[in-house]
Amino acid sequence: QIQLVESGGGLVQAGDSLRLSCAASGRAFSGYNMGWFRQAPGKERDFVAAIKWSVGSTAYADSVKGRFTISRDNAKNTFYLQMNTLKPEDTAVYYCAAGFGVGFTPTRRPDYAYWGQGTQVTVSS
Repeated sequence: QIQLVESGGGLVQAGDSLRLSCAASGRAFSGYNMGWFRQAPGKERDFVAAIKWSVGSTAYADSVKGRFTISRDNAKNTFYLQMNTLKPEDTAVYYCAAGFGVGFTPTRRPDYAYWGQGTQVTVSS
């Protein structure tokens, strides 16, 4: 079992930056992939970014490439989503997640077994 707790959401203006954190605890997760998803009102929960904990390789949705950066801090068992140049269309509840396994695909929501509670990010124009 892995527990995930997000923090760092809030209300910002377009063009601002925000950093989300996800603190992980529980069983050893060095072999896990950690991801961020987001869900806007009335829409599905979409992939944003992912990082493979052991090697630090990353993946991003096209809509956030060049603006968002996912990273992790091994000492703190925490991973982050640095969001720059925020746009109103980035407004959503952001969820962190963890998953692993043969055939794991970082962009596939069902491949993640553990989820945080979500944190609201609102970007005003």
